[in-house]
Amino acid sequence: MGTADQPPRVTVGDAGRIKREALGIADRKKHHGRAATAVKSRAKEPGTQQRVYRYRFYPTPSQTEQLEKTFGACRWVYNEGLALRAGAWERHRVSVGFAESCRALTGWRQASETSWLREVSSTVLQQSLRHLDGAFTRFFKQSAKYPQRKRKHRSRDSATYVRTGFRWSEDPERPGTGLVTLAKQTVPLDVRWSRPLPAGAAPVKLSVTRDRAGRYFVAVLMEERIQPLPAAFVPGGHEPTAVGIDLGLAALVTLDDGTKLDHPRLMKKYGEELARLQRGLHRKEKGSKNREKARERIARLYAQISDVRRDMLAAALQVRLVRTDAGDRGPLLSVDASVFRLPSEGAVARCVRAGVDMHGVRCGA
Repeated sequence: MGTADQPPRVTVGDAGRIKREALGIADRKKHHGRAATAVKSRAKEPGTQQRVYRYRFYPTPSQTEQLEKTFGACRWVYNEGLALRAGAWERHRVSVGFAESCRALTGWRQASETSWLREVSSTVLQQSLRHLDGAFTRFFKQSAKYPQRKRKHRSRDSATYVRTGFRWSEDPERPGTGLVTLAKQTVPLDVRWSRPLPAGAAPVKLSVTRDRAGRYFVAVLMEERIQPLPAAFVPGGHEPTAVGIDLGLAALVTLDDGTKLDHPRLMKKYGEELARLQRGLHRKEKGSKNREKARERIARLYAQISDVRRDMLAAALQVRLVRTDAGDRGPLLSVDASVFRLPSEGAVARCVRAGVDMHGVRCGA
């Protein structure tokens, strides 16, 4: 029995009628005689591991326009799917899953009001609904909060392409590089191949993103066999070597042998310029082109700071700690200071926040 605020649960037969009549979700048209089964994730090949390679690319004006439509359509489908699932449960106590959301997507693409969705690949839009389904799965497992709507200029612009959503042609003269052509596009992307992909292997999935500074990146998911580094042992013994790491504020990293890696002091270096740009942003009229230009300048500066941090951690720290001339260093032992009771205002607080961002950890209770 339901209450005045909450309608009672419906039967299986009534659920199908509500989905069809009230929610506009069509019935299954294929494989009527076969029972519905859960969608299984793609299995990896034995002995392989997944690794992501990230590259920057420079789209043409036509590609930029098409990607803009793709980002907007993915955001709209995600929000519409969230509203559909939330409204179905709140008003009718009917659960809508990924399969029903995909059938609703077919109706949205066929409707005259939302026919612009047909300008975007259907597989990309289905991946947006799959991300929504994963968000609900994490919520039901109590490992994440309830999914929230995506907002323009607030949420990250991204689109995921599975194998049927792009074409890959490897360059025989430069193995590991090639031409990537996305669905609904005819010209390959101008990718800056900073390092090659595993030769002879085809990408499993592509994720195209655009950051706040207007830069475009493509993340390529590959399956490859990764050979482990040879173990390094203590000179004259058979015990594996280990290195202790102390994350601090005066020095970014202090090793157990006394070696110190200085902090880059990025906020001290760029703080005055960042403050000047932010003051200029607040003086611009909201909604004006000059305010948008000021916002882009701030975004580019933040992107530069993030790139310096990422490069320092990846090149100067991680590889330096893990790899030696003799092979793998072995276990890494970290000593992390608690920053909960440190000052939250003033110069010390800025150093704490800069150190926390640099170490890649979050401050919290």
